[in-house]
Amino acid sequence: MAKTKVTSFQDLLRCPPGPVDLTTVQPRATPGLKGGKDEALKTLPDYAQRLADLQERLYAAAKTGDRRRVLLVLQGMDTSGKSGVVKHVAGAVNPMDCRIQSFKAPTKEELAHDFLWRIRRALPEAGELGVFDRSHYEDVLVVRVRELAPRAVWSRRYSSINRFEERLVADGCTVVKCFLHISPDAQKERLLARLDDPTKYWKYNPSDVDDRMLWPQFQDAYAVALEKCNTGPAPWYVIPADRKWYRNYAITRLLIEVLEGLDLGWPPADFSVKDERARLEKMPAPQPGG
Repeated sequence: MAKTKVTSFQDLLRCPPGPVDLTTVQPRATPGLKGGKDEALKTLPDYAQRLADLQERLYAAAKTGDRRRVLLVLQGMDTSGKSGVVKHVAGAVNPMDCRIQSFKAPTKEELAHDFLWRIRRALPEAGELGVFDRSHYEDVLVVRVRELAPRAVWSRRYSSINRFEERLVADGCTVVKCFLHISPDAQKERLLARLDDPTKYWKYNPSDVDDRMLWPQFQDAYAVALEKCNTGPAPWYVIPADRKWYRNYAITRLLIEVLEGLDLGWPPADFSVKDERARLEKMPAPQPGG
């Protein structure tokens, strides 16, 4: 009897080529998950452990000269859950193996350089999982919508981004780009929740409401960025983000598939295990104060 083919999360969540219509993607959808929230919460700890194991293998491989690393790019409207993914997904791996960078409005020093300058400085090293909370895509999203630069400037950046990411991939960096797709209703609910909780006031920014008023323009900007920068070497994944638990589950599964695709094993010993064991067994225990 033929086995049923299991569709990967990479296939389920990958943004299809061509023009992008975000209205066709339901932000509350849970593709690839039949058992709902109960299944996600029950199985997520095991998947988190699997992710941590794979990331440790990647880090170990770097000790033997392997140049490979992974970069997770998180983009989405305010409250879509970028920091939540950092906490609940990236937080599952050893912090020594992870490099997290959040990109705010550029500083005067950053503005004095090419828009990719600050991105290059934050890239993961060999063996690391890098996580970008916002990224170089801000320069074709916020810059475009708020008209912070002329169209002639930001419109050239799509091709610059594609060339940049292609070079990264050629150099051994697997780029995983996730657009966290949230609905305006879910965003409103999360913003109001911050205003209802004094311990969350620090997370509230009045400018988030200003951007909310530009929702259609931001959705258009995201659609164009997804279309123009959805390349073979560095594809986009669209993550339904209204349900926080599914968002975390889906990205965890996605990262596991990516790391499994690297076929990571444990590096062999570059010394004689037998000789080292014999040496340790013969060595007398250190004496206190010796």
